[in-house]
Amino acid sequence: MNRNETIKRIKDALKRRSGKSWSVTGGRGTAYGWITIEAVPTRRTERTRPIAGHIDTRPEDYEAYDSGTPGGNTTKADRAELAALLGLESVHQQGESIPAGNDYYQEYIDRAEGRTPAKCGVQYWD
Repeated sequence: MNRNETIKRIKDALKRRSGKSWSVTGGRGTAYGWITIEAVPTRRTERTRPIAGHIDTRPEDYEAYDSGTPGGNTTKADRAELAALLGLESVHQQGESIPAGNDYYQEYIDRAEGRTPAKCGVQYWD
């Protein structure tokens, strides 16, 4: 299965199951085979802001909030929905990354289509 076929199948399955569009894109350059799944750009509205009274130099000094304005990251609600659709505990705010490889591609097609993966991809890099 090639990257573009995989992208189409995942995108179609998520739309069919959730009723929402999801961004399913392939990498470029050396990351060409990798695929990222996240909310479409208009729903990427989560940003961070400093927490009042904190030093604001450490990650824990910031909080996430829904700005209502595109250009941020996938919101907590969309991350939870995407994780549930894929049968995962959680999804990163910048989406779910799928490594290049047929086993990974099939795993995520199975997940997107609502099935338990028949076989999971195995890390092939250090």
